[in-house]
Amino acid sequence: MDESFGIYLKKLREEKGLTINQLAAAAGISGSQISRIENGLRGIPKPATLRKIAEATDVPYEVLMDQAGYLQETVPVSEPVIPEWATGKDKRDFRKMLEDDGELMFDGIPLNKEDKQRIKDVLTGLFWEAKHMNKRNKSKNDPKPGK
Repeated sequence: MDESFGIYLKKLREEKGLTINQLAAAAGISGSQISRIENGLRGIPKPATLRKIAEATDVPYEVLMDQAGYLQETVPVSEPVIPEWATGKDKRDFRKMLEDDGELMFDGIPLNKEDKQRIKDVLTGLFWEAKHMNKRNKSKNDPKPGK
């Protein structure tokens, strides 16, 4: 199990002059949970727990999220495959969908870069499939000009 975050948390707590129990009380979590994190027995805490620790230690939440590995970019971004039949409007729609960079969350927890990329890949496939189906349906339902 990766103990690096635990080591970081212990060093941070000691730098702030806090005992495990003091940090636990200030963060509203159990002392045993802090101890298990520091000793590498618990793994990486959830973002909600990190927020409590950030507030208790007066360390920016983003710093703890980065130290825990949530914000590290390790996923290569692949270029989206755009079908040959896509029109300029289709491409604009697609870009707009991908550029909507709101925070993606699941169960109240922000998704990491890897999970976001997986979702983007799935959405890319679904987007182009839906566009293609829509174009086929329009051509079936539209009467031919001059008939």
